[in-house]
Amino acid sequence: MAGQNRFSGRRIVVVEDSRTQADYLRYLLEREGAEVVTAAAGEDALVKIRNNPPDIVLTDIVMPGMDGYELCHAIKADPGTAGVPVILVTQLHDPSDVLKGLVAGAENFIVKPYDPEQVHSRIASALDAVQRPDPDGQRDAFEYLLDGQPYPITFSRLRILDILLSTYEFAIKKNNELQDAHEHMTALNEELMAAVEDLQLANRNLSTENAERGRVERALANANRKLNLMTSVTRHDINNQILALHAFIELAETDIQDAKVLEYIGKAKAAARAIQRQIAFTKQYEDIGVKAPRWQDLATVIDPLRQALASGESIELVTHDIGFEVYADPLFSRVFENLADNSIRHGKRVRRITVSAHRTSDGGLLIEYRDDGEGVAEEEKGKIFEKGYGKNTGLGLFLSREILEFTGIAIRENGIPGQGALFEIVVPPEGVRKAGSQ
Repeated sequence: MAGQNRFSGRRIVVVEDSRTQADYLRYLLEREGAEVVTAAAGEDALVKIRNNPPDIVLTDIVMPGMDGYELCHAIKADPGTAGVPVILVTQLHDPSDVLKGLVAGAENFIVKPYDPEQVHSRIASALDAVQRPDPDGQRDAFEYLLDGQPYPITFSRLRILDILLSTYEFAIKKNNELQDAHEHMTALNEELMAAVEDLQLANRNLSTENAERGRVERALANANRKLNLMTSVTRHDINNQILALHAFIELAETDIQDAKVLEYIGKAKAAARAIQRQIAFTKQYEDIGVKAPRWQDLATVIDPLRQALASGESIELVTHDIGFEVYADPLFSRVFENLADNSIRHGKRVRRITVSAHRTSDGGLLIEYRDDGEGVAEEEKGKIFEKGYGKNTGLGLFLSREILEFTGIAIRENGIPGQGALFEIVVPPEGVRKAGSQ
């Protein structure tokens, strides 16, 4: 069979405190002809490695006693085992995980959960690198700072590039999975739209309108649960890889002088940041409408902003006549957080924010949010709620409008330019009641 016995004659030590994970790795490697020795702890593994140095070591990072970083340090510090390649098994939650591995001297990483092809390719690459001379030779360490913490790196440009490409390959794979999930979501949406059209036809001709609608709504809810789970898992994996990608790009920048390559690296960095913003937006937008709307006390929703504004920006929050409950999406409080953020970012010199409410002639509720900043220019009033408009992400006010529209609540800006912003939130009659009147 193609690919079989690629590690024939190779002795591989697997260090993993989980019996299940160790057995699975043993299965993947023995199937390719390797001789596998397992150890459940770093101390035990170090004895086995020193007594009979293997061709390569795969070690988990999180273990009781000696962890994977310490084991890698010990292997590389011993002249008798310093040449043994070490691959760390990790979940890459943070760029610091990668940097700690580089400091320890690890050749590469394998990301959990295991992908058999990734396991095989990483091991093959590390074994090939042992036979390939390093064009940079031994080099002095340089310190890379992350969140104020220095990390001394001694790897050559070739090693850094290898790890960068490995991480980028994994990020691309996860991005493709997200694209597949998106296409699957589109197909499901088309199926649901077809079901809705069938329901509309049934409403005109059959007496089973309610039963049919319930069937479609259950299908929609089930599809949304599956899609949300799929996108949540994929988004988490992509975020982990993007963080690692940022770290490797910055490492590459510190060690490359070629202007053209630096230009390409700059473009890669900008693309990674754009992907990160888009992934963050999908999480915020995904949460809208996931949970059923509920009655929410307006004073309780707004009050947490008071201390946050006073301590963070020295802005006073004043409220008048807000003794009402509003039927809205559970993310209703995010609307006022976004409005306050908008005041801080664009209002300049804002020192007071006032929120008040009063009944409208039709029995609804008008909530007024005012600040004493510069206000909104006339030509921007119709644009500020559009997705992507503005100097920053352009998502805050767009998300606020989407959250409110889910329960039929409208929002508009009606202030006088130069005299502060005035956002008016209009709640329909069926969506408002006096606080405590239930």
